[in-house]
Amino acid sequence: MKSFSLILCLLAVCSLAFPAAERPNVILVFIDDMGWEDFSCFGNQDVQTENIDRLAAEGLRFERFYVNSPICSPSRVAVSTGQFPARWGITSYLAHRELNDERGMAQWLDPKAPMLARFLQEAGYATGHFGKWHMGGQRDVHDAPLITEYGFDESLTNFEGLGPKVLAWCYTPEDAQPPRKHFGEAEDLPGPTTWIDRSEVTEAFVSAALPFIEKAKEEGKPFYINLWPDDVHGPHYPPLDRWGDGSPRARYLGVLKTMDEQLGVLFDAIRDDEELRENTLILMCSDNGPHMGAGSAGPYRGYKTHLYEGGIRSPLVVWGPGFVPEKKVGSVNTKSIFSAVDLVASVLEFTGVDVLDGVELDGEALAGTMLGKSNESRKAPLFFRRPPDRDAYYGVAELPDLSIIEGKWKLLTEFDGSDSELYNLEEDKSETNDLAAQNPELVERLTKELLAWDRALPQDNGATYLEKKKAPKKAIKKAPGKAAKK
Repeated sequence: MKSFSLILCLLAVCSLAFPAAERPNVILVFIDDMGWEDFSCFGNQDVQTENIDRLAAEGLRFERFYVNSPICSPSRVAVSTGQFPARWGITSYLAHRELNDERGMAQWLDPKAPMLARFLQEAGYATGHFGKWHMGGQRDVHDAPLITEYGFDESLTNFEGLGPKVLAWCYTPEDAQPPRKHFGEAEDLPGPTTWIDRSEVTEAFVSAALPFIEKAKEEGKPFYINLWPDDVHGPHYPPLDRWGDGSPRARYLGVLKTMDEQLGVLFDAIRDDEELRENTLILMCSDNGPHMGAGSAGPYRGYKTHLYEGGIRSPLVVWGPGFVPEKKVGSVNTKSIFSAVDLVASVLEFTGVDVLDGVELDGEALAGTMLGKSNESRKAPLFFRRPPDRDAYYGVAELPDLSIIEGKWKLLTEFDGSDSELYNLEEDKSETNDLAAQNPELVERLTKELLAWDRALPQDNGATYLEKKKAPKKAIKKAPGKAAKK
């Protein structure tokens, strides 16, 4: 079942003869719930992500790039605003109205938040969002702002945003079993709806992005595009011929392979157009770590929702033949430490667009690092707060509440500064050797700095949420396959 014709769109884009806009184009591919090791160019040996690997071979890879939350909604807020998501009251996934209130969270991202898309739109960019949104307008939250109220000219999303959307039928190999609707209640959310096969959702987003690019070229405008696939997030429904043995891992790999092929159509459209190829930058990473049993964080401890490296370290691929120095093409940066909030400041620096007066970003402008012209790291530490509803998850009885990364050092602690853990990430990237007892002065300094950061931000109900819900905590000494926390 093919609801969108990629071939026609591809031909349309590749046949354009209009001059490229003076300012560079930017595409941000933000993949949902994908582990650090899931691109084969980052070590996945179970499936080949050939199109993404080609981008990496023609561009750059970064191994010490972080997102600013281990869960979807706040991670998306960070990469959209250039600010820590707690500033906007979004510290876990946005859900039903009652659950959002219980966790002490906003119902949606305030439209007054500084948006990368709005900065670029006001500078003359055509701006489009095609993919998962999840910053407001989901479940029973019908009155959130439309995506286009955040600085986007056009949008197409799924069940976690308002405006035009594609919703998914989920098919299984059992022919007798009728397909089911995934979040069928989203049909009642504002915006027209198209139903398609779950395995074609990324294809739909790509198919919407391609004519958007064509239109921008016709109008002589540079473009900024969010292409945010959601199919690597469960439920995993690959094409039936990629179902494998039906295990979660097999289905995940089938989805990953299919997504790579569907994204490849967009990559080829850019690469095969000389003007676009020389004036477009593609950034690609994951929004947080993997779901247990599906994706893989490789050597890193933890999963989605954890403040350990597996939850917050993301693979980053940067492609831009017109901007990356030839001697750096195909290289891997293993040293530079920066994050999603820094991408916003860096893209603004790269495009020559100024931040609006009165707006202060948490991110630092590191365009030189992003383009392979420098190995500079973020100067300020990176700070993290766990989702309020994730004090216990994936078999760990009590997860750290807060974390700070400063150079080679990483500290994790509780909201009150107790039970601190300290790791030297240069020597112990898997976070197995807790050095807190050997470095009391360092622990004291980092803890003080971390608590000050946290207390200066709006608070959620993370300290009391599980107690109020009376959720049982199973005492498990070790996270599966990893070292014990305490």
